[in-house]
Amino acid sequence: MTKIQPIGERVLIKQERSEEKTITGIYLPDSAQEKRKEGTVIAIGTFEDGRPLPVAAGDHVIYGGYSAEEIEIDGEKHLFVEWKDILAKVE
Repeated sequence: MTKIQPIGERVLIKQERSEEKTITGIYLPDSAQEKRKEGTVIAIGTFEDGRPLPVAAGDHVIYGGYSAEEIEIDGEKHLFVEWKDILAKVE
């Protein structure tokens, strides 16, 4: 896997995929799928003073906001999310 280190107060998240079909087997088009705002932390940046952000690689998080930057790494969708947009860790 490509190693990427976010700069500043950013978190790199591997976005979870939404269900592509219903329980009864009907496939949903992309426009009908609600984007899940959950994912797994891959890498974290730091606060301005150099302290690490209070999440770690492997944490499952819920995030909000509208300004995530999408990138593709090794064929999978990832997002750079501002630290302020991380809403919760799922335990």
